[in-house]
Amino acid sequence: MKALKTLALALALLLALSACGVIRSGGGPTQAAGGSSPAEEPAPETAPESPEEAPPEAPALRVGALKGPTAMGLIRMIADGGVNRYTLAGSADELTPAFIKGDLDIICVPANLAAVLYNKTEGQTVTLAVNTLGVLYIVENGGESVQSMADLKGKTIAAAGKGSTPEFGLRYLLEQNGLDPDRDVAVDWKSEHAECVAALAAGTADIALLPQPFVTVAQGKLENLRVALDLTEEWDALDNGSAMITGVAVARRELVEERPELVDKFLMEYAESVEWVHENTTGAAELVAQNGIIESPAIAEKALPRCNIVCLTGQEMYEKLSGYLQVLAEAAPESVGGVLPRDDFYYGA
Repeated sequence: MKALKTLALALALLLALSACGVIRSGGGPTQAAGGSSPAEEPAPETAPESPEEAPPEAPALRVGALKGPTAMGLIRMIADGGVNRYTLAGSADELTPAFIKGDLDIICVPANLAAVLYNKTEGQTVTLAVNTLGVLYIVENGGESVQSMADLKGKTIAAAGKGSTPEFGLRYLLEQNGLDPDRDVAVDWKSEHAECVAALAAGTADIALLPQPFVTVAQGKLENLRVALDLTEEWDALDNGSAMITGVAVARRELVEERPELVDKFLMEYAESVEWVHENTTGAAELVAQNGIIESPAIAEKALPRCNIVCLTGQEMYEKLSGYLQVLAEAAPESVGGVLPRDDFYYGA
């Protein structure tokens, strides 16, 4: 009788626990009655993370470019945003210190400056692409006295870009045409090309060395301004096997060696951006104006086809750039930093 009572009591207890729906095994997870899969216990509520508290996402690449053709080729990448950060500057002096310090990963600068940086950083600079071919012109306001390089003798030229492509390109062409750049011509060096345009507008200069798009900008303000000489044509007329190159994109070697996938992705997007600019001039001109490179979309649209924007990489880059630097080095070794860069200066060549 006592055993029957004990059994009845145990059955009653089992039924009571089954009615509650769960059986808890000692120290283990909660199980559904009848051996079903474990039930999840509700997670403790936590306050959502505030956007202000989340650390900002680091840019994949920090890219600098000059306000001109080198930035115009990048314009779709700049407009699209993405994970890269872009800095636009009025002169190379604003970009090179940051590049040397490691605050910028890629910069678009004059071609000869790339060679100077290679020597200055002891080979830690690598050229990724030629991004701009010849864009330099001699312009004359209100006259027709300049018809050839020889006609520049005794003239004063307003110019910007001392120590880079404009200066060394001009000096080389003057010498090749029988003029002494230090005696026969006076150059009034400005800090930016916009200052040359201002000098022409103010009447303090009649002749200037200007690149596109500043030639088109100046012609929009000065109805009597004419292109007197196309320095690319003057260079080609020498028939020396080289081509005039204005700008290139260079990267820190550390980036190239440690993150080549980022470099290759950048170059692919750069080539696509340049192609888009050529095929969508009106849209590109709007973006150029929005980003403060040229103030007027209409002027930007006129200038873009004349800016010789390209994205040349690999062997094609090597052939054109090495030939150009060779000519500069023979004329003025200091223009390339004293000695020509070795082959490891050319990415993918």
